[in-house]
Amino acid sequence: MDLRLLYALILTVLPVTELRVGLPLGVVYAIDNGIPVIFAFLPIVLVNIILIFFVFYFLDHLHSVFMRVGIYKRLFEKYLGVFQKRVDKFKGNYSSLGFLALVLFVGVPLPGTGAWSGCLVSWLLGLDRKKSILAISAGILIAGILILLGTLGVINFL
Repeated sequence: MDLRLLYALILTVLPVTELRVGLPLGVVYAIDNGIPVIFAFLPIVLVNIILIFFVFYFLDHLHSVFMRVGIYKRLFEKYLGVFQKRVDKFKGNYSSLGFLALVLFVGVPLPGTGAWSGCLVSWLLGLDRKKSILAISAGILIAGILILLGTLGVINFL
């Protein structure tokens, strides 16, 4: 496996870059090496979906342990303060849409709206876990398709 594909997979699991950076890198790698794009698309999207389970596990079981570490607690509380505004807006504007709102939140390929953020929104709002996993997975698939089409030049993002 070429290092660029490994980088794409690593970038896919990081909270800042996620699918929005990892997928274009993987697609460009596939095109440059004459590999069908689907062989870059599927693993990257699947890794991003598998990530959901790790994020929820972390939030459910390890977060409280890490909150005892000063630097983690300060960083999380600072991030949460900024993120809480987004959660409140999400709750106020989209609560009537139910889990479709979570699909759309994750599916719009903008910074801060990926799997990590979707899991955090679900966790903070206490949403049903199984439905949230399905909604976030659907959002990842939608975002993946949009990013793929954008990377291939089929659609242009403003």
